[in-house]
Amino acid sequence: MMKGKEKYPHIFSPIRIGNIRLKNRIIAAPTSPSMITTDGHFTPEMIAYLEEKALGGASVVTYGESIVHSATGKSHNKQLQLDSFGVKQGMAQAARAIHNAGAYANIQLSHGGKYGGLTSVGGEHGCSDVAYGPSPETTPAGEVQEMPRELILEIIESYRAGARLCKDCGFDMVQVHAAHGWLFSQFLSPVMNQRTDEFGGSLENRARFLLMVLDAVRDGVGPRFPIEIRLSGDDLTDSGLGLEDCIEVAKMVDDKVDLFNISCGNHEDPDMFCRTHPSAFFPRGVNVYLAAEIKKHVKTPVASVGSLKDPEQIEEIIATGQADIVEIGRALLADPYLPKKALEGNAEDITPCLRCYECFGETSRSETVKCAVNPTMGQQLSEKCGRKDPERRKKVLVAGGGPAGMEAAITAANRGHDVTLVEKAGKLGGNLHPAGAADFKKDIADFCRVLIKRVEEAGVKVVLNTEVTEAYIREFAPDVLFVAIGSNELVPPIKGIDLPNVIMAIDAELHPEKLGKKVVIMGGGLVGSEAAISFSHEGKECSIIEMKGKVAEEVNSFYRGGLMVEVEKSASIYLNTTVKEILPTGVLCQRDGKEFIVEADSVVCALGFRAPYDKVDSFCDLADEYYIIGDCKNVGQIYQAVNSAYYAAQLV
Repeated sequence: MMKGKEKYPHIFSPIRIGNIRLKNRIIAAPTSPSMITTDGHFTPEMIAYLEEKALGGASVVTYGESIVHSATGKSHNKQLQLDSFGVKQGMAQAARAIHNAGAYANIQLSHGGKYGGLTSVGGEHGCSDVAYGPSPETTPAGEVQEMPRELILEIIESYRAGARLCKDCGFDMVQVHAAHGWLFSQFLSPVMNQRTDEFGGSLENRARFLLMVLDAVRDGVGPRFPIEIRLSGDDLTDSGLGLEDCIEVAKMVDDKVDLFNISCGNHEDPDMFCRTHPSAFFPRGVNVYLAAEIKKHVKTPVASVGSLKDPEQIEEIIATGQADIVEIGRALLADPYLPKKALEGNAEDITPCLRCYECFGETSRSETVKCAVNPTMGQQLSEKCGRKDPERRKKVLVAGGGPAGMEAAITAANRGHDVTLVEKAGKLGGNLHPAGAADFKKDIADFCRVLIKRVEEAGVKVVLNTEVTEAYIREFAPDVLFVAIGSNELVPPIKGIDLPNVIMAIDAELHPEKLGKKVVIMGGGLVGSEAAISFSHEGKECSIIEMKGKVAEEVNSFYRGGLMVEVEKSASIYLNTTVKEILPTGVLCQRDGKEFIVEADSVVCALGFRAPYDKVDSFCDLADEYYIIGDCKNVGQIYQAVNSAYYAAQLV
């Protein structure tokens, strides 16, 4: 028996859903990065992305948000459109790729409702000319018209046809999306749905559209073909359903579906997005209780979803009967091989999702997908081609043991080179240690431990408490040099910066006990903003001084949405404000031509970092083959460090 089956017997016990038998209780949750053509078809990149999840050991791989009625339901710029001519080929290829990699293929059937004609977080292009919702509505994004009964019936038929098409193309399951603020959430809402016909009024009437669609989908796919429904356990908004009403809806559809996927919240509500897709400020498994409650009232198997990644926690959820299945989204971007590693008893090598939303952010920015901790995410197609083995074994020196240095060392060593990693501190990790010091940043600390373990397992020679110098490089005489020496904290020429009450951000993050009760943080970037939250959790009274008009403006909008809620609870924020002088009693500031003092026992300097280019250049002059990676190339975040290191090391 494989180690994982002994350690996680419930995760790796099979379960039958309709006419398929799942080999384990892990489903790759519906995701839909925008690697879709403008005609609404799969691209080879999208297919390779789905295929890798199957290779990683999930029992089912689900593609998210395929649109059944493109004329009215397209809520994002680029989405799979089931009624687009020519869509079948890519769908069939996707289903085959998932099958050939060992999993069942599932696909989510969706309609944006009113967001088919309004600007959504998914973009503004390709919307229909008219926004149709359950009832007329005036919104900041535009007017919504009541969906005519004839259109309701037409959309029901589109679900029937779309489901049949998915089955014909080889998919093994379909999922009807009835949550997150899309079409059926809107009709179920007692606030948005003010209709007086058979689709409005009582909860039974408001659910009628959904029930008719489920009947049409069943007709389209036939008996025993698995139908899953994504349903809220609680919309968590004043305009949506509460838990009790969600239970009633679940009971109504219990006989029509083969699996419940219980989520929550509203995708289009910025304040709820970070709960629907839980941020780092929520505990792992924050939404599991909703699945557990629904499960008490239905006979159909129930799946839970929402930032789950730890096999031990997943095992407990299933063993205690809170859910029958767990669906994993972002954690399978960070490490698609999570199920396989758990099965093999190698869970300590699972790359942890940081819940940084870089995946969501990149989809909005470039219509691709990436991951802060997985450099091959979104690059699966090119990775399939492989790389030539090195022509010879090289002597490699990596200067710096932060995330970039460790990733480069691991990758180069795994390619067969003789790698030495030299770090001036007494341990590897670099700025991952201060970055992971806060209670809500445990995932970064876990990532650091994973990298350190991989360095050891790759056979890298590690030299600690040693700073790489020009003399060291000359004596070492490497064939290849990786310069990964990080960046230096900026110490601006502010009067009073050398006072004893001033502490640099890294030192403060690692040693919050050095801080007094009242703390002023100079700099409202990501470092300063997260520091304020962390110090507040330590019982400090915090203020942020930021010269720009907003804090944390460099952060992707998805992470920033959850971050700002916490920052505003944790600190007084002074925007468009400059620091004139640091005093023993606080900070002298200026805003709108007026000076004032913000009192403080301690002043934290979080004014950014600067790459040591002179040192980098002098090191590079000493090696014929060199690569500059991480913050000393350009100051960035974890993604830039890991990505630059991995791909540079692949060139060696």
